[in-house]
Order: sequence, then C-alpha cells, then structure tokens
Amino acid sequence: MASAASMPIARELVRLDARPADKAAAIAEAGQLLAAAGCVEPGYAASMARREQAANTFLGHGVAIPHGLGEDRGLVRRNGLAILQIRDGIEWNPGQVAHLVIGIAAASDEHIAILRRLTRLLNDPAALQSLFTTDDAEVIIAALGAEPAAAAPAAPAQDLAERFDWVVDYPAGLHARPATRWVEAARATGCRVQVRHGDQAAEATALVGLLQLGLRPGDRITVSADGRDAAAALARLRATITGLSAQEKADAALAAQRAAAPVRGWEPAGPLVALAGIGASPGLAIGRVHVLTQAEAAIPDTPLPLAEGGARLEAAIRATRAQLKALEDDTARRLGPGEAAIFRAHAGLLEDPDLITLTCQLMVEGHGLAWSWHQAVERVAGSLAALGNPVLAGRAADLRDVGRRVLAQIDPTLAGGSLASLPEGPVILVAEDLAPSDTAGLDPKRVVGLATAAGGPTSHTAILARTLGLPAMVAGTAALLDLPPSTEAVLDGGAGRLHLSPGEADLAAARAFLAAQGEQRAREAALRAEPAVTRDGHRIEVAANINTPDQAGFALAQGAEGVGLMRTEFLFLERGDTPDEADQHAIYRAMLAALEGRPLIVRALDIGGDKQVPHLRLPVEANPFLGVRGARLLLRRPDLMEPQLRALYRAAAAGGPLSIMFPMVTSVPEVIALRAACERIRAELGAPAVPLGIMVEVPAAAVQADALARHVDFFSVGTNDLTQYTLAIDRQNPDLAAEADSLHPAVLRLIGQTVEAATRHGRWVGVCGGLAGEPFGAALLAGLGVAELSMTPRDIPAVKAALRGAELAGLRDLAARALACGTAEEVRALEPALRAMTQPAAQVAA
Repeated sequence: MASAASMPIARELVRLDARPADKAAAIAEAGQLLAAAGCVEPGYAASMARREQAANTFLGHGVAIPHGLGEDRGLVRRNGLAILQIRDGIEWNPGQVAHLVIGIAAASDEHIAILRRLTRLLNDPAALQSLFTTDDAEVIIAALGAEPAAAAPAAPAQDLAERFDWVVDYPAGLHARPATRWVEAARATGCRVQVRHGDQAAEATALVGLLQLGLRPGDRITVSADGRDAAAALARLRATITGLSAQEKADAALAAQRAAAPVRGWEPAGPLVALAGIGASPGLAIGRVHVLTQAEAAIPDTPLPLAEGGARLEAAIRATRAQLKALEDDTARRLGPGEAAIFRAHAGLLEDPDLITLTCQLMVEGHGLAWSWHQAVERVAGSLAALGNPVLAGRAADLRDVGRRVLAQIDPTLAGGSLASLPEGPVILVAEDLAPSDTAGLDPKRVVGLATAAGGPTSHTAILARTLGLPAMVAGTAALLDLPPSTEAVLDGGAGRLHLSPGEADLAAARAFLAAQGEQRAREAALRAEPAVTRDGHRIEVAANINTPDQAGFALAQGAEGVGLMRTEFLFLERGDTPDEADQHAIYRAMLAALEGRPLIVRALDIGGDKQVPHLRLPVEANPFLGVRGARLLLRRPDLMEPQLRALYRAAAAGGPLSIMFPMVTSVPEVIALRAACERIRAELGAPAVPLGIMVEVPAAAVQADALARHVDFFSVGTNDLTQYTLAIDRQNPDLAAEADSLHPAVLRLIGQTVEAATRHGRWVGVCGGLAGEPFGAALLAGLGVAELSMTPRDIPAVKAALRGAELAGLRDLAARALACGTAEEVRALEPALRAMTQPAAQVAA
C-alpha cells in the first residue's frame, strides 16, 4: 500500500475557518480548491455533488469526506485532498454537523493511508476537536499525515464545556428504549453531547455507543455538551433523562408485581430436569427437541471503490429501514404500540454513526462492502453481548438480525435459509437464536414451540412467536444447544421452562392442562363459521383486516365473512418501487378471487405519519401525524391516487363486491374531491359504481359525521388513530402507550356520535381498529350500533362467541353505562357485567 508521503497534503489546500452556507456550498468549495490546485478537471465538483446524492459521506464525529463518483475518476489529474475547517459547523444531514470537510480526489489508492489516520482520529474526540478550532494548518496536516505512534494506553475521556452528573436510577439500567429517547433528544439539541462513565465515553447521538457503556442502576455518569446554547441544550436533555425515571420505575414495579403473582403454569407430576430461561410467549407445547445448527455462510471480501460501496450501503440501509417500518406498523396493529415501539429502537441501530463509520473504515482499508458490514456488526454486537447484561444481550441479537437484513440487501445470495428439513411429528425448535424471517416462516402445525439460548422477551423472535401463538422461551443458555436430538420435552412458554424427558404421568398431566386450556378456544372455534347473531336475533358482520391475497384463506378459515380492511400501503412498503396500475389490478383481482364472492373493502393508499416509503420520496415533516397523510396526500399526488383507483375500478368491472374507502378524511370538500376523481375514472373505464366510504380517524370526522354522511355510503372507524388524535397521545410512544386506551369514554362517545349521524342518513358504520378485536370492546361497539367489525383473523372466533352469547338489549345497556363513565378504567370495570350476561357459545348453539 502506498505511504502517506506519496500523497502529501498541500498547505494551499487547507482552508481554515471556512464559512460555506450549507453542505452543497462546502462540496463546491472543496471542489474549487482541488481544481485550482490542478488536481482535478472543473467538472469534478459536480461529480462530488452527484455522489453525495447517491450516498452519505458523513463519517461521524464532525467529519465528512465528499469525493467523486467512481465513473468520473478520469477527471482526476493527480491525487489530492482539500480540507475545509468549519468552526461553527454546517448541517450535513439532519442530526449530523460537519466541522472538518475533506474533499478527496484519487485516481488510485494513495489516499487510503491518510484516511486510515483519519479513522483513528474518529476514536480520539479530544484530538479531533482540536482540529476543528486550531489556527495552524500545520496541525491538521500533521494529524492526518503523521505515522501512527506505538500503541499507548488510551487517555481518560474528557468532558465537554457544559456538564452535569447523574446517577442512573432506571431499575433495568440504560436499555434500548430509554437510550433511544436519549439519542433523539441529543440529536434535537444540535450540539455535540457526550455521556461518560468512568474512563469510557460515548456520543449521545450514537445508540450503540450508549448501550456499550453498559450502564446499570447506581452508575454515576457525566453528561456534557458544547456548541451554541450548550447550557440550554443540556438542560433540555437532562429533563428528558430524568423524566424517564418515573416510567422506568413504574414498568419495573409492574414487572415485579407480575413476577410475584401466583404462577399458573403447568406443574409436572413428578420432579423433572428442566432448563430455565425467560418466558417469551405463553402456552404449553409437547414435542421432540430439534436443535437447529446454523452454519454461517462465507462472506465474500471483494474490494470495490469507496464511492460505490457507500452508495450500495446507503441503499441497503434505506431498504431495510422500510422493512422495519412495515414490521413496526403491522405489529402495532396486531399487538399494540408498546410492543411495536421496540422496532423504533431497532431502526435506531441502523442510524448509529459508529456502526456506519466502522464499515466505512474497513472499506477504506481495502475490504469489500459485505465483509466490512458483517465485521462491523459482529464487532459491535460482540461488545454488547460481552457486557453480561441480559437486556443488552438481547440488543446484540437484534443488531445481528438487523445486520443480516442489510447483508441480504447488499448481496441477496447471502440471505440464505436457516431452516432446512424438520423431522416428522411435533417439534420444539431449539437454536442459538432465530431471525424474525425464520420465525415468521415457521409452520405452527409442525413447530409447536421455540426455545433459544440467546435473545430476550422483547426480541423480534419473541414478538412474532406471540403473534403466531407459539409457546416460546428465550435466554436458555448454551446448555440448550447440547441437548440430544429428538429428546422429548414439555415447553412452558409462560414460565420459561423446558422440562426434559417427561414420563407418562407427566405427559398425561401436560395433555390434561392443554385440554383444559383449549376447551374454551375449541368451543369458540367450533362455531367460528357461524354468523355473530345475538340471542335476540341481531346480526353483526365480522370481517378481517389483511394486507395481501395470500392471507385471505386463513382469514376465511377463522370465520371471516369478508375483508373489512385491505391495507394497500403494504403493496408499497414491502417493495423497493411503486407498484403500477397493472401490478395493483392483479392483486385486487386475486383478493376478490380468494374471497369467492364475499365483500372486500379496500382502503386507498394510507401513507404518512408512522408509515413512510423511501422510494416515494415524500417530504420530511416535523410532525407527520399532523401533516400530509391519508386523503391529503392522495389529493396532492394524483400520480399515486389515480393508478390505484383505475386498478380498483378495473377489478370491480371484472366482478366481485368491492368497496373503496379513503383514509384520514377531515372535511366535506375532501370527500367531494375524492368522489369526483372516482366518478371521472369510473366513467372513463365504463366500470360499475362501487360503494365509497371514509375512515373516521380524527375527531373532526366524527363531529361532522352528519354532514359527511350526505356524501358517503359508509363509515369505518379506525379506533387506533381516533384514540391517538382524541387523547393527543402518540400511539408509537411507549411511555404513553398504556394511556392510549380506545375504551376511553371520549373515544366511545365519538363513535356513538358517528353511528347516530350515519343512522339518520341510512348509512352503516363499521370499526376496523384494534378495539373491534377485543371481545369486550366488540360488545360495546355492537351496543353503540356498529354494524360491522373487522379485526385480525385470530381474534374472530372469540369475538363471535361473545356476541352470540349476549342480547342486543343488554349490549345497548352496557354501552350506555360505558358512555356515562369518566375514565377508561371505569369502562373496563364493566367487563364482568358482560361475562355475566354472556352464555357460552356451546350452550347458545344447543
């Protein structure tokens, strides 16, 4: 490799106290310096700008390295570096401030030696900070050009200008959720913020760095900052840090209360050898152990130009972030915002500058992109796992899983499949850990339980196991991996125990436990295909919320009478480009075919707020939940709305009971404009008229439902968003998730008001939010006059059973009592009254 001396840093290419207006101006200035020195042709500056559009060149810690596209190397006359020292800093990207901009012109690899020194400086914040403020260009030249000294003990981290001390009082220490809040708050300050524990320090904007501090309860830390208004910024950050204490303590108290509650798990008939872990998904499973050994694929190390590698890494991370957004949204709908908030922390791992920097450092040293990314993930994950904290061990597993997702985007051949053929009969799958894609793809008919040596109860695997209804245990230690194949076992996912080699008496006891546990579910399932008709003859339609045609079969098998909500945004979220009219038409036709004549309600594209699609390149909004989303976006983007409407009307023309509903409607003019667009497209195609409805998701729609009912054919209430907007609570905020209760009387009153207005105009009202899938919530909604309930397919049998066991008069009385309550807790206290009036489904059938 060439030495640093072969690429000297010229004094005239170092500009102290530069003052570019923005990132574009800084890139242009660096390009002008290189051109003036004869290093590049004049067009090289434009190549640098194009490269920045393709991939971010911000390395972290205030340093950016803009350079040209690989295809434009012919514009380089001789290698050179142009260095801008920007003391006040400029915003490179949101949350990224650059103080040292190093423009690179390189036709070969002579610049690598200097960049290797730069990457070492990234790990020495004090030395790097001196370069941001020095008045001597030779100091910068020496720092980048000097040969590395012999290894010496690292100096203790130094605090920044403003500081405060704090003793960690979070009962679980600093884990991913509060750390994510720290990162968000630190980035919002616009200052450099550091957290120090002893001699170790981390940038507060770096999630992985914070977690690597391994902070436990009682640890004393120093939080410091410098930059403009550092004192005020630090005060705001301190308020965030200390403000989380109450919620963390409340969560710990709740966990302790649950732990102290009587265990209702299975007890074997006699003493058995059991491997203990953490219960991740409740339920009992009987099967033979199958230990999954995952051979790690060889990661190719194929060097490539840094510009190309950076562009590909950026694209892979962007695609992975979109996948995580889709998973977060889907989990929020099925399991609630508290569980889905985990994915916000996982997405934060992708934004961590230290992880990106390490990958770039390895590429600078001449390694390939896939190899560099894999090594960076393994090094960071390994340091987290080595801290001995079970919470952080779970984050290490999550980081590796996120890393595998990105790796599959970089090189699809590395995606692989970790599950080969399984043995016959019920299997309890044992593994070091499982990726979410592995867990989601399991066949519950064959795999009856999961037990992993690593992971945690908040891991992706645990969440998906609960969604699939699979009993699961995590953190069972490496002893699990040493189990002999085909060992018979009983897995208690609630208690976190894997009982080995049960005898006949134990197996009989386990089967009896399962039988008793499943008795109620069996009664419900036996009648799941029957309509939800109350004892006095009132029928409520029960439908399913699904995303794609391949989910329709399961929904119908669970008793769905149609699809009350097809979420078309997943057609956009789960791919890297925008589906055209032909693609969408094929999917809508497939959905109608799968439903075999049953009704289908398709929600037009609902993007914005918590659902973002990178390839649509929508503007970034300070508060997307109050911005351009739903109907507002559709009316502003006919390029998105019209192909979808054409595809829907073409599908309707081919036959099938299809309805269209529009999301996030807030006014009559919006409805009129949407109906006009529908009518124009329908007339152009000669398609039949279809019912047009709107979602009631904001209080404005409920309050003026009487006026809106004159222009729509039906309403569908989205209780998740209606709750969020009524109570002014972000449903993605884990600190407030418990308070975002759709049974709040204010939410119920808005639903009741909507039903009353619709009834006056001969319209019907459905509910497709989470409240519809709770038996108690469904009963209240029926009592309020809701005609159709749409829910996650697994919830259908229990909801139908609850409705069949009641009388409409009793449900109306129950709803009236709920409307008179003052709090959600008072409403929930009425649930025993529902149980008292409800007869078991089997008795009703008899």
